[in-house]
Amino acid sequence: MRSSSLCLLLALASCASVPAAVPSASATIADAAGRPVARAEVRQAGAALAVHVEAAGLAPGAYGVHLHAVGRCEAPGFTSAGPHWNPTARQHGRDNPAGMHMGDLPNLVVDARGRGTIDYRVEGGMLSAGANALLDPDGAAVVVHAQPDDYRTDPSGNSGARIACGVLAAA
Repeated sequence: MRSSSLCLLLALASCASVPAAVPSASATIADAAGRPVARAEVRQAGAALAVHVEAAGLAPGAYGVHLHAVGRCEAPGFTSAGPHWNPTARQHGRDNPAGMHMGDLPNLVVDARGRGTIDYRVEGGMLSAGANALLDPDGAAVVVHAQPDDYRTDPSGNSGARIACGVLAAA
């Protein structure tokens, strides 16, 4: 009896120490030729989404990057990804008095080696539940634009053509 009680106690203690899985999604971002140029990960971080984008293979420079409302990436123009993710119906850009919407991310600055990183929190965003869910029934995508975002101009920050796209898939 004593050994079975000890086993039960140890089993319960080990269950209590297992951390809950954090909801997340990821995407391989590819250019119009299908060449991977970046990777994105989005994970739930309390009442926000933590977004990490890591480029590997883009030309040096600054690029607008946005979360888009549809999980489709049909080359060459990637218009299938729809508009920027905007569940709060705001305008575009952190410097816009009527902005910013939840799909706005900082510019991705790529160095001479073709590498760059964004780490950003989307406050109030939810990965897959609630009014501000990113992964709704039609999914979501991460899109890289040809030019830097001006953080002001609606609807896309004057960031130019869509040059790469990745569909976010739940992990």
